[in-house]
Amino acid sequence: NSFVTRTNTCGELRSAHVGQKVTLYGWVQYQRQGLFLVLRDFQGLTQVIIPQDEAHSHVKELLSGAPVESVVRVTGTVSPRPLGQQNPRMPTGDIEVKAETAEILNSCKKLPFEIKDFIKKSEALRMQYRYLDLRSSRLQSTLRLRSGLVMRMREYLCNLHGFVDVETPTLFKRTPGGAKEFLVPSREAGKFYSLPQSPQQFKQLLMVGGLDRYFQVARCYRDEGARPDRQPEFTQIDIEMSFVDQAGIQRLTEGLLQHSWPEERGSIRTPFPSMTYEEALAEYGTDKPDTRFGMKIVDISDVLRGSNIHFVQNALSYPHGSIRAICIPQGVRYLTNKDLESLKESAKSQFNQEIMEIICRPDGSLKSQLTKFLGEKEQSELIQALNMQEDDVVLLAAGGHKQVCSALGALRLLSADLLEAAGLALRDPTAFHFLWVVDFPLFLPKAENPTELESAHHPFTAPHPSDASLLYSDPTKVRSQHYDLVLNGNEVGGGSIRIHSAEQQRFVLEKVLKEDSEVLSHLIEALEFGAPPHGGIALGLDRLISLIVDAPSIRDVIAFPKSFRGRDLMGNAPDYVTPEELEPYHIQVSWPLEEKEAKKN
Repeated sequence: NSFVTRTNTCGELRSAHVGQKVTLYGWVQYQRQGLFLVLRDFQGLTQVIIPQDEAHSHVKELLSGAPVESVVRVTGTVSPRPLGQQNPRMPTGDIEVKAETAEILNSCKKLPFEIKDFIKKSEALRMQYRYLDLRSSRLQSTLRLRSGLVMRMREYLCNLHGFVDVETPTLFKRTPGGAKEFLVPSREAGKFYSLPQSPQQFKQLLMVGGLDRYFQVARCYRDEGARPDRQPEFTQIDIEMSFVDQAGIQRLTEGLLQHSWPEERGSIRTPFPSMTYEEALAEYGTDKPDTRFGMKIVDISDVLRGSNIHFVQNALSYPHGSIRAICIPQGVRYLTNKDLESLKESAKSQFNQEIMEIICRPDGSLKSQLTKFLGEKEQSELIQALNMQEDDVVLLAAGGHKQVCSALGALRLLSADLLEAAGLALRDPTAFHFLWVVDFPLFLPKAENPTELESAHHPFTAPHPSDASLLYSDPTKVRSQHYDLVLNGNEVGGGSIRIHSAEQQRFVLEKVLKEDSEVLSHLIEALEFGAPPHGGIALGLDRLISLIVDAPSIRDVIAFPKSFRGRDLMGNAPDYVTPEELEPYHIQVSWPLEEKEAKKN
């Protein structure tokens, strides 16, 4: 209550305050028949008794007529609630304030929706009136939790470990590779700034500058169009260190999260487990595995290798062919035939992958189109390899290693959703399973032209020390010193040890990626002036908070988010500007025909 004219907040009064005269400010949450109202502020609720005597008739008239969500000031005396009228669900439920004077500071007009967490309202409406949505207890607690977590992160990095908080520019130039960047026009004809998708180059240059340890709560921008759970502007905890290796960055990150983790969410155990990219793909079909539940992908190639099944032999004849499967526990009991068909259709439409099912009957025998091709020994080995129990359903796929694993990985997650929807508890919503994924490939074939390579993450990532020589002979086989941090199947951070040799950086850009290194000449030149070995990581703050509070979308943990299509529905941005405003930037807008007609009308 420092610096303000209230004596107390609406959430702090208790029996110990009985008899005290208090002044409260807040919003009218509820009013009942001119007898009492509930006053709300950021901290909680207080019941205010409206006086009924003639001497205070003006107070009664004022408070009885105050619309819901009006802002009022109330002065009165704290009293115990009458016996039997206490409310144990309210922290202030043992007391009430008997109003003596009151003032309506701002009356509220008719609301577009009720300010109650349990009232359902469309996301578009909530975003249009975001300032009203912010009054909800859900958003209030989320934003305060976020603020507290960031403060503890600053404390850990700056106060305990000597990091320097540095703001880096948001007007820069295009970076080759990676996500698309927003362009900002300049007054020089044909020249544009770019909004950086991360402070990557600046934090490396800070290491060249000898700062040793850098940290920033960084605003980042990516022009990725309409994607369900992405934002065009987002926040990351950005970190870079000199003279560090991969293990050092990982230990720092674990300590940072352990120190800043909200107490009410329990504790997290360190060190976090780790697995390689190849292990993650082979066992979970993804580079961001959800390790809260089993249903791992199992390689059954050896079990079926001796069979006469045509599609099995066909798959195994290819260099990277394999037969793999997942076992859905109690699938017969919890999944319908329609569910199983939808899983098969999903694999076919997304991955062009055929799926066969095997059911374990109550007597232990198998039901499948495959069983007539399998002897008793092979069936027994299959049951043992997949640890099949009564009523389990196995989904089997044959083909190229990566395609099979990716398809089964997607089916694993879809099956988990279906099982939980049917009532089987599989993933603990209160559990937080962190995982490091390491040893990613340094380069991947371009989707549009597989003969060309692109960076798996970004072009500044250093090759794995064991694979350094392969960079010049066979770059497709080089592993990187990149590491991802995964939480409950979501990537919440990523980083790497960087290339600190100008010669190696130039080779990667020009010879491997076929990029014009001139765009990064400033960085390459900086590496020639005694750049230290360095590395870092960036944690996605929005994603991390959304997982901590179990929010359905990252839009629910950002004060003023953009919509699914990247629009600000409250301020109606982006918006049109006049030709006169564009003139200094040497820009003319070429309107599509239908928009021309719309503007005329």
